[in-house]
Amino acid sequence: QVQVVESGGGLVQPGESLTLSCAASGRIFGAKTMAWYRQAPGKQRELVASIGSDARPRYVASVKGRFILSRDKSQNKVYLQMSGLKPEDTAVYSCNIDWDGRVYWGQGTQVTVSS
Repeated sequence: QVQVVESGGGLVQPGESLTLSCAASGRIFGAKTMAWYRQAPGKQRELVASIGSDARPRYVASVKGRFILSRDKSQNKVYLQMSGLKPEDTAVYSCNIDWDGRVYWGQGTQVTVSS
């Protein structure tokens, strides 16, 4: 069984930084795609950043230059470093893992950017 656990959400002021972590555990190994999605109240869920077997992070245009996605050597953990946070970044952020033909989701972590 594969589990996905996120951490690192919270309340910050505009312009501040926050790092989200996502860890996959269980019987999971090898190449996989790991991604962060977010969903703000009243809006559709959107893909924020992802990293696949080519190890190249990809970002939605609205976060380019502000967010950095990285992965550890085990390839079972990813980190989303968020800087220059804006109120419009407020959302529930969820980690997604696409592996071996199945998709796994974490429970989500709230990020609130407000003065």
